[in-house]
Amino acid sequence: MAVIAHLRIPASSFELGRILELEVGGTIELENMVPLGEKAVPFFSVSDEVRESFEENVENHPSVDRIIEMTRHDGERLYSLDWNVARDVFFQGIIELEGQLLSATGTTDTWEFEIRFPTHETLSGFQEYCSNAHVPLEVGRVYNPVRPGTGMWYGVTKAQRETLIRAVHGGYYSIPRRMSTQDLADDLDISDQAVTERLRRAIETLTENTLIMMEEELTEEFEPTQES
Repeated sequence: MAVIAHLRIPASSFELGRILELEVGGTIELENMVPLGEKAVPFFSVSDEVRESFEENVENHPSVDRIIEMTRHDGERLYSLDWNVARDVFFQGIIELEGQLLSATGTTDTWEFEIRFPTHETLSGFQEYCSNAHVPLEVGRVYNPVRPGTGMWYGVTKAQRETLIRAVHGGYYSIPRRMSTQDLADDLDISDQAVTERLRRAIETLTENTLIMMEEELTEEFEPTQES
């Protein structure tokens, strides 16, 4: 059964953390990432206060092919990064152990991740992998996303929850619609594209961790047995 783990590692201990080097007080929030593979393109937001030095550091890094500013909104900029994921031991471990990256937030010294693994055994395998690769890994909360009484947010991050709840309360899903994505963006002080991505990821994660997984378990439990 799948588990979700909250992990913390030093920014200097993996390639992407070294690429996205920040000044003191800066913060990066991962908004989306294409499926991990030969090309992993993260989309992340950075505040204007650290933008200039951040862009310079990233553009000069040997693992980076290019960085593109996608949007800007009220002191925050959304970037996409084309980089060589094969050089990142930490992300290669996620790929090998079939983990799914749900969220990531980085500061000057530390990155925090929320990753879903297929089983407790694969999570243990990832911990062993990081130990062998000399990647300092601190494991926080670990929970089963569909077990009653645990994992109350079902893998949906705080930012995604806030966006989805405001969308529901504001009438984004009402007929007729009473709120647009731009209204949500203005309310949350983020870009329109960031709102769209948060809503998409929140609904996808919530559905996968509840309806789909529960349906699969019920199907297995009530599958008719073959008579000999």
